[in-house]
Amino acid sequence: MRTKGFTLIELLVAIAIIGVLSSIVVVSLNESRKRAYFSRALAETRNIAVALEFYFDKNDAYPLDTPRNIDPGLGPYLSSGWPQGPWPGSIYDWDNWNDPSVPGQKIHQVSIRFCPPSGPISACNFPDEPWAAGFDIDSAAYYCVAGACRSHISHPVTYPGFCLNC
Repeated sequence: MRTKGFTLIELLVAIAIIGVLSSIVVVSLNESRKRAYFSRALAETRNIAVALEFYFDKNDAYPLDTPRNIDPGLGPYLSSGWPQGPWPGSIYDWDNWNDPSVPGQKIHQVSIRFCPPSGPISACNFPDEPWAAGFDIDSAAYYCVAGACRSHISHPVTYPGFCLNC
């Protein structure tokens, strides 16, 4: 008498179907993760911009430029303090620069940096996104508050970067 069971072919087909379905789920999960990083970046930079306006209202000026990942004094205006970068390995940077193209003009922006200040490029952790293609050591995603915003003051406006609110 034969016992009922699955043949080897049936088991292999079932395993192949499970493999295809799991690969679809993994791709979908990666896309969801990318969208979450970008959404977090937008939300946090907007919150920082609002905190900057509160700071400006109280002090009649924006905070001075600070090194990367250093709160420029916005702690009292941010509910959970100066945030960590939204993408793995990224950090926030408050930029308050004199515009090299227009004397007397200022550039105010919140940047998201993906590299250590002095490099090397191998230490950078750029997002796997089309807008980050061609990023270099001074590239950034940035939220422009005022002025001719750019990735880095030492480079022209055309240097690879991505404006989050332009």
